[in-house]
Amino acid sequence: MILYVLVAFSMSFIAVYGNPLDQPLPLNSDFWEKKSQYYSHGESSEQDVRLAEEIVVERLRTNDDKKAQRLEAQLELIAPVVDQAERKWTQLADLEHLNFTAIEWEIENELPEPNDRTWRKGRGRGARGLPAFLGNAVKLFDLKQVVKELETSVMTSVSCSACKAGVGLLQHYVDSGKSTDEIVHAATKLCMSLKIESRRVCEGIILAMAEEVVFVLSRLILTADEICGFVIGDVCAIPYNPYHDWEVALPPIPKPALISQQIPNGGVAAQPLKVLHLSDTHFDPYYHEGSTANCNEPLCCRLTDGIPDSPTNGAGRWGDYRKCDTPRHTIESMLQHIANYHQDIDFIIWTGDLPPHDVWNQTRNDNLYVLRETVRQLTYYFPNARIFPALGNHESAPVNSFPPPNIEATHTMDWLYDELDLLWRRWLPDSTSPTVRKGAFYSVLVSPGFRMLSLNMNYCNNKNWWLLLNSTDPAQELQWLVYELQSAELKGEKVHILGHIPPGHSDCLKVWSHNYYRIVNRYEATIAGQFFGHTHFDEYEVFYDEVYRGRASSIAYIGPSVTPYYGLNPGYRIYHVDGNYAGTSRMVVDHETWIMDLQEANRHNVDSPRWYRLYTAREAFRMPSLTPQDWDHLVHRMTYDDNLFQTYYKYYWKASPVRPSCDADCKKRLLCDLKSGRSNDRKLTCQEIEERIDSTKKSSSWKTWLFNGFAISSVFTLWGRLAGY
Repeated sequence: MILYVLVAFSMSFIAVYGNPLDQPLPLNSDFWEKKSQYYSHGESSEQDVRLAEEIVVERLRTNDDKKAQRLEAQLELIAPVVDQAERKWTQLADLEHLNFTAIEWEIENELPEPNDRTWRKGRGRGARGLPAFLGNAVKLFDLKQVVKELETSVMTSVSCSACKAGVGLLQHYVDSGKSTDEIVHAATKLCMSLKIESRRVCEGIILAMAEEVVFVLSRLILTADEICGFVIGDVCAIPYNPYHDWEVALPPIPKPALISQQIPNGGVAAQPLKVLHLSDTHFDPYYHEGSTANCNEPLCCRLTDGIPDSPTNGAGRWGDYRKCDTPRHTIESMLQHIANYHQDIDFIIWTGDLPPHDVWNQTRNDNLYVLRETVRQLTYYFPNARIFPALGNHESAPVNSFPPPNIEATHTMDWLYDELDLLWRRWLPDSTSPTVRKGAFYSVLVSPGFRMLSLNMNYCNNKNWWLLLNSTDPAQELQWLVYELQSAELKGEKVHILGHIPPGHSDCLKVWSHNYYRIVNRYEATIAGQFFGHTHFDEYEVFYDEVYRGRASSIAYIGPSVTPYYGLNPGYRIYHVDGNYAGTSRMVVDHETWIMDLQEANRHNVDSPRWYRLYTAREAFRMPSLTPQDWDHLVHRMTYDDNLFQTYYKYYWKASPVRPSCDADCKKRLLCDLKSGRSNDRKLTCQEIEERIDSTKKSSSWKTWLFNGFAISSVFTLWGRLAGY
């Protein structure tokens, strides 16, 4: 087919522009004189020159006519080939539909049934052995890589291709009028044939998600490209879509002038508040010591995973670095330690994700049980503490499913939000009830001049398929946020913002994230801190002024997870927040990360594992304070100082002994994450960092390092003085 196309293209080019090999070269200045001498046998006059010109022109015209005739004859000869090539291109335009039709037929007629005994004989080993159309489609992308990217939320074009193929096939089934049961049956066969997951995982997750996905797809007018651009983000080349292009209105009140403010370093007059941050507990009620820890499913370490083939593959007493969540006694050990060692805690922030990762096996009752049990644990160990919770993406069943209030009543979040209101009311005032029941967000006055705002970040979650129907400020949460921040600004209050999914993370919708970024930029003088979870790692995100993009304006702290899932030590965070005095900034003046060494606890089979302070931020990173400018400065220092970066990387993994090595590409990605307070904006925010890392690799002498270090320090010192910081 390619040969036909090349032939047709070549002949078309010749027909329009002529054969480039036949084009005359530029004539020399004495051309006509020499020609006249030739035709007059050596003697040339002015008349001879004119005669020579006429002879040459006539011969050229005759040659052109003959060439045109030959070209027409050649075109007639190849006409059948051109026609065949055109038919091939016409078929390509409809190839997508023909492929999906063929794939549907193969799934229904050539793949074994889920309960077929042939599964035990090795049927379904990836692309090899699959029917023709399905096998060719699967070869276009790496399924193992897709699964890994879904787990880590680090997406590439591989996931984009798989998304488009999967969504296109789903849309084909929906548009063909297939019932939900028929779609579930086909999807289960396909999942098992491709060995994506085990039979019980395939059946469980497909059955859990099917009704919601079919409901949404049957009401969409978006193409597969638009859907995957929405879900995956920039790596999928997001096409413009007016349905998902919106902007939250800001009040016509000018942004206050920024005022220089000294952050106190401690002392009696400025005794800091002590704040505990718990995130991503992922409590597993069915964790069982000694069960198989490498079960090749999304969650292991349960009795249902069977007996391990060797003791080294058994689940540890206090948890496991493999895909296992947190045992009850590990959570209770941590809470007991905190209650004993940190008796001076002023309040607790709790940023969600309570249920385990067995998302294929969860019901609403299962998740409500984990929610109630976690609240019971916190109440038991901290009976008098003030606790400010935020909702995670795992609290719903199915996971990530949070339909906004405008979705029809048959799909409602009342079952969860009403329970949250009931359980959270022991820590929150009655005034929070309307917004908690509407959308699981709220505003609380912690003390005079200090306000806490908790957001439901599932309304920015790009895995929340309900947002495909309408992503415009779900539940009017961002407009509510603007109102609360404007009110706080007028009252002179400082605000802390809580949430689960970090706004700059790739899991947060681009349009939602960019609106949130605008809001933070406008109210940077009011917002003293932002606190999130979700990633399980110990990290942060820097926000920058939208006008002077080199100036860091805010910082979002991302707390470490309690769960070891996966490859991590369990951990928690303690913040020291600017204390109670006139003019307090309420900013974080330092923070500590505490962990349990899981390897040590399991190896010695201790009855009471040791929880210890891993590091404090200012000491570990040699920071004068923790302003946004200091955190931004740290990013730039780490681009040149690899020892400093390796220190950060160790703490990012909570000193896990099984952490992987980090090459230059890994370093670029992690440092880019730190500069990305706005999601799906990496091309704009990361180019400078990537270029610096590349230049450091090419020129790694001590002179270059010394010069770059002084250059960065000088630039930031000068900028701080000019900006009044």
